[in-house]
Amino acid sequence: MARVTIADIAERLGLSKASVSYALNGQAGVSEQTRQKVVAMAAELGWHPSFSARALSRSRADAIGMVLRRDPALLGTEPYYMRLLEGVEDVLSEAGQSLLLRMVGTTPGRDTAVYERWAGEGRVDGVIVLDRAIDDPRPALLTRLGLPFVLHGVLPSGAGERIEDQHRDAQLIVAHLDELGHRRIAHITGPLGLAHEVDRRTAVRHESTARGIAVEFAEADYTFDTAHARVLELLSSGIRPTALVFSNDVMAVAGLRALADAGAHDVAVVSWDDSMLCQFSYPTVTALERYPDRAGRRSAAMLLELLDGRSWSTAAPSPSTLVVRETSTPAPRP
Repeated sequence: MARVTIADIAERLGLSKASVSYALNGQAGVSEQTRQKVVAMAAELGWHPSFSARALSRSRADAIGMVLRRDPALLGTEPYYMRLLEGVEDVLSEAGQSLLLRMVGTTPGRDTAVYERWAGEGRVDGVIVLDRAIDDPRPALLTRLGLPFVLHGVLPSGAGERIEDQHRDAQLIVAHLDELGHRRIAHITGPLGLAHEVDRRTAVRHESTARGIAVEFAEADYTFDTAHARVLELLSSGIRPTALVFSNDVMAVAGLRALADAGAHDVAVVSWDDSMLCQFSYPTVTALERYPDRAGRRSAAMLLELLDGRSWSTAAPSPSTLVVRETSTPAPRP
């Protein structure tokens, strides 16, 4: 079936193509009665605006980009990103925008090559930058390329203020373990080259020290196998934590497996991310509900506001909620 054009609508109504274009684009030059007739005929014929023509006339791609520095084979095991992308897509769909997503693995430089290509080809109007690194080179690169961007979890306009409250999240977790009587905990972090992981480790250390709780740290990479290995290493080293905190849900489930393998059934487990993995594991895992879908909506809305030159009007972030489940076991008695 041939695509319906403005010329088809004009022919049906006996109008000029210019008049139909004015009516459909809300421009002056036609009466309100004519505008209503044109809109009704467009709906009847199933007309939709040409994406390429609209983008050309506005000098916009009507697309935003996201580059994930993750192995594509592992992305499906991280529910956090699926929920985040759900929120981003909600906002973009409503605004008639598209999402261009690339997963480039962890090899250094592959993400910057994508940004350079996108900027050179005009493929996207702006980008959402995820997983901010320590001394991250991407903001300077994107500024040089003239590609507008929003740092996910950070306020816009270069303020550098974190939206994600790692300190409050650490308070929720450590206070909960303190109430259960735990005096020695271990935090299995994600890669410490990421700014939010450093923030989390610092916050956990601060909260634990303030409560007289001993804390150990072990770095992992968000994957099941590495987290499983780190827990077994901790247990075999003579360090015997009574509670484990994991920086994502996949590692928390891996921790449960490692504890079962070691016969350590009396260790509490908390995940920094909630998901169906935590809800349906055995036992179910206590976790922070951080609302990544809402965070995705907020970042997408911030970027669209930036592109349109509007003042920031996005909703305030939703504070995390600790969902208590079966792994919130009291510390064993001495």
